[in-house]
Parts: sequence; structure tokens; C-alpha cells
Amino acid sequence: MGKVILITGPARSGKSEWAEALAIKSGKSVIYVATATTIPDDAEWQERISQHKNRRPPDWKTLEVPITLSATLADTKPSSCVLVDSLGTWVANFLEEDEVSWANTVTEFLVTVQLVAADMLFVAEETGWGIVPAYPLGRTFRDRLGSLVRQLGAICETVYLVTGGYALNLSTLGTRLPDSADYE
Repeated sequence: MGKVILITGPARSGKSEWAEALAIKSGKSVIYVATATTIPDDAEWQERISQHKNRRPPDWKTLEVPITLSATLADTKPSSCVLVDSLGTWVANFLEEDEVSWANTVTEFLVTVQLVAADMLFVAEETGWGIVPAYPLGRTFRDRLGSLVRQLGAICETVYLVTGGYALNLSTLGTRLPDSADYE
């Protein structure tokens, strides 16, 4: 297993920029995995995508992978650094899946992450710091993303929280919680 790093935090905190800086620092060839798809008739979305593209070095390979993230990770070479931005968008792409299918998708993803020899950086949004969404799909998204981030964080070498323009290394500042099975 290569280095696995999770970068999490709220919107517009600098998560992606920190992940990009870590990818550059790796010294490896970078594969940028965008989990979002372009939506031509959404100008604001297109602007967000453009901002991300314009920050990236021209030699980075970019892949749009809205669904097949596990297969894409499995195909990477050990000499690569894979930056996945973002897990929140990836989770959103699966909101119509039932709980059993989603659980299988998560299991496949977590197993794949542990088998890949490339370094991997994952950007994930923190969505559970506010009110409980008033609608079921919003709660499903928040709960699925929160659970995925916790499970991924448990197997990561390093976990960063980026907020207010600062990156905090939670792996050195905090104490990892036991797995939920350890206290049920």
C-alpha cells in the first residue's frame, strides 16, 4: 500500500489547494481524478471546474471518474501519485443506490485503497457540522459521506483538517477513535 492521505474540511477552506501542494511535493507523476462531471449549462459549476484546472500543472494527467473510482485506483502504477477530488461528489453520484449496493461500493473502494501501491490523496468535504438536513436525500448524503470519511481515515497514514486556510495534521494532534465494532 502506498501512502494514503485524507484531506478534509469545509467548503472553500483550501482542501484542494493543500492536496495539490502535497501532490507536487510527492515528486511523482500526478494523476488528478475528478469525480465531478462537466455540466455545460451550469456556468457557475463550469467556473469552479476551470479554477481547479487552471491551478494544476500542465503535466498532470486528468481523468473524469464519476463512478468507477475503485477500478481507476486499481489501474494506477506505484510510481504515481493519485489525487482524488472529491469524495463528496463521488458519494453524490451514488445517492440513488440502495443501502446494500452502497455498502458493497464502499467495501470495494476501501479494499482497493489498501491494495494500491501508488500514493493516494483524497479530498473530502465535511458536511455534518451544521443542522440535520430536512429532507431524506440530504440526510443520506451527509451520513454516507461522514461514514466513508471515517472509514477511510482509519486506514490513512495521515489525515488533515483544512479550515480557515490552515492545514492541521490530525494524525499527530488527535487520537484515532476505535472502530464502531470495538464499542458496540
